[in-house]
Amino acid sequence: MSPAGCSHVNGYKVDNWKQNLRVIYQCFVWSGTAETRRRKAKSCICHICGAHLNRLHSCLYCVFFGCFSKKHIHDHAKNKRHNLAVDLLYGGIYCFVCQDYIYDKEMEQIAKEEQRKAWKLQGMLTDRSLDYYVSGIGEKYTTWEPTKRELELLRHNPKRRKITTNCTIGLRGLINLGNTCFMNCIVQALTHTPLLRDFFLSDRHKCEMQSNSCLVCEMSQLFQEFYSGHRSPHIPFRLLHLVWTHAKHLAGYEQQDAHEFLIAALDVLHRHCKGDTTHDNGKKANNPNHCNCIIDQIFTGGLQSDVTCQVCTGVSTTIDPFWDISLDLPGSSTPFWPLSPGGDGSAVNGESHLSGSTTLTDCLRRFTRPEHLGSSAKIKCGGCHSYQESTKQLTMKKLPIVACFHLKRFEHSAKLRRKITTYVSFPLELDMTPFMASSKESRMNGQYQQTVDVLNNDNKYALFAVVNHQGTLESGHYTSFIRQHKDQWFKCDDAIITKATIKDVLDSEGYLLFYHKQFLEYE
Repeated sequence: MSPAGCSHVNGYKVDNWKQNLRVIYQCFVWSGTAETRRRKAKSCICHICGAHLNRLHSCLYCVFFGCFSKKHIHDHAKNKRHNLAVDLLYGGIYCFVCQDYIYDKEMEQIAKEEQRKAWKLQGMLTDRSLDYYVSGIGEKYTTWEPTKRELELLRHNPKRRKITTNCTIGLRGLINLGNTCFMNCIVQALTHTPLLRDFFLSDRHKCEMQSNSCLVCEMSQLFQEFYSGHRSPHIPFRLLHLVWTHAKHLAGYEQQDAHEFLIAALDVLHRHCKGDTTHDNGKKANNPNHCNCIIDQIFTGGLQSDVTCQVCTGVSTTIDPFWDISLDLPGSSTPFWPLSPGGDGSAVNGESHLSGSTTLTDCLRRFTRPEHLGSSAKIKCGGCHSYQESTKQLTMKKLPIVACFHLKRFEHSAKLRRKITTYVSFPLELDMTPFMASSKESRMNGQYQQTVDVLNNDNKYALFAVVNHQGTLESGHYTSFIRQHKDQWFKCDDAIITKATIKDVLDSEGYLLFYHKQFLEYE
């Protein structure tokens, strides 16, 4: 499409084109009344395959609905020479000659006017909603019109960047501002979290804070910097300042713990994201934290704790939200129960006990095994109405989209301060089914009996980031591995980004492991 816009629009602008376009937006795009919504649900199906989905588009010249994904609308445009169609979900106009979505000021004005009418019909229009779409009628995003400066840049830079498997957009080093490697490695992991990246790059955050102290706004700017295509290392001085402001225990130039920074950052982002959940029509959050913000949608899971009375076998169950799972390691002062290789569930995740090495599955099995609380920790049983000994078992009630595992390598006690360097092997793909509350009955005394449903993809994860710590407890350095595409890995060492192999990743010590649900990945 030329900088002047799409010339093919002029062929459509004849006779009563404005009224015809309004009718299409009223009946088939925004659908402000119950009647028009019923009509849309009944009428808007592909005239070729009868599907409701597959990005339906409506021809602007005649009554025809077609799939964009299966190119049925493309075939119609070619055969009938009807070059313009409207996306029935987002309202964008597509030109089949330009092969792109187009911008036309008059058409955009009609779309905005009809959308506002639909808001009023549903009682959803407020002073704050004039600038963005409300959830339920279109997607919630800020409309954009190019400035004179941006138009000038577009005229002088007609070539557009395309994303390929070899593309390095999103890879950018971070300057160490003085022992800030702990922050840099977490920023790399967050900026390569697929759904979080999509949220920020689609400009979904609507800030309601009065001052320039919103960490979410800064993260949004950070994502823009990472995916701008610039290759020079970014200097995250403002991010560091905001972290110091909102998480004062991390202030100063001393070396901090990357895990502690991750939890503090998620907490501040969660608190500053609250404004993004005000237009969800009271829909109940589908996570244990009861919050619809993007942080809880992605990172929050539910941990089920079952306390069983040893006398009456009564069970008391609680479910608590979590952002990460901290796992004990062999070599710590906490006893790590003996594991028996073979038939222990490690095969589910493609792991093996090479030379007696510990696997991530081993750590998860230990985490979810029944634990006898002993006589010194008796609980008051609701069935016995007296204090009794009990057992406690943790399982996963609800899995988050991103599962973060914290391997507890730093041990702090009254007598001991040290780093645990035990090697723990972890897989590229992880199945969490054995550790779900629903699988509890198939686990006896901490020994998992394999009855896994191989078709249950909802519990399967793919590794996308690893944070490592080199050195000792007193003096060390953090680096990270991040996955750029399905099989491309890079090592991030502050300002230096280098290509890495899968072997480099899996052979690393591992401190924080980030896994993403496989069925939600589309890279």
